[in-house]
Amino acid sequence: MHRDLIIQRPDAAGGAELLLLFHGVGSSAEDLQPLGQALAARWPSAWVVSVRSPHPSDVGRGWQWFSVQGVTEANRPERVAAAMPAFLDTIGTWQRHTGVGPERTTLIGFSQGAIMALESTQHSSRPLPASRVIAIAGRFSRPPRHAPTGVVVNLMHGDQDRVMPVGLAVEADRQLRTLGACSTLDRVAGLGHGIDARVVEAIVRRMNQAQEVDGP
Repeated sequence: MHRDLIIQRPDAAGGAELLLLFHGVGSSAEDLQPLGQALAARWPSAWVVSVRSPHPSDVGRGWQWFSVQGVTEANRPERVAAAMPAFLDTIGTWQRHTGVGPERTTLIGFSQGAIMALESTQHSSRPLPASRVIAIAGRFSRPPRHAPTGVVVNLMHGDQDRVMPVGLAVEADRQLRTLGACSTLDRVAGLGHGIDARVVEAIVRRMNQAQEVDGP
């Protein structure tokens, strides 16, 4: 936890939400601070934490959950699976620290962080760690296998992304819907592999839609 960046610590514990942000490979917790600050301004009662990946990146700088050196469609799933216990442990540690359970936890991942967040929804043998996953410029390590019960998946993707083509998000959304999952896709025109103000507004809109449905 000491390596993670607490962007917002709410004054009151009651009814708090937990927003956990996960950066991409070769990046850091600080790189998602602007996104976290934008979300904190909208949800002042939420814990907002940007998590630093555990391992030094082997692509020159920053941090990573798993190596992308020599990564292929064939070996990506095993690399993600090897990193998943630490990923889930990090989520659980913050939930215990904040007193916020999975039902009020949102995982917001960018790129490799989105891969980890999406794949955390595919482990039916254990309780799922969050009620919402927001995946920005991400993908599943392999096609989704089942619909995560009680989890909303919001995919956000630039249609000019050359690192992870938007087709990956289009196909993931189609597959999730076919499985019966609650999934949405926001395509951002002209955006490459990144986050801009339109992505922030899409996140806010999706989260507000859920609150309107779930609220009193």
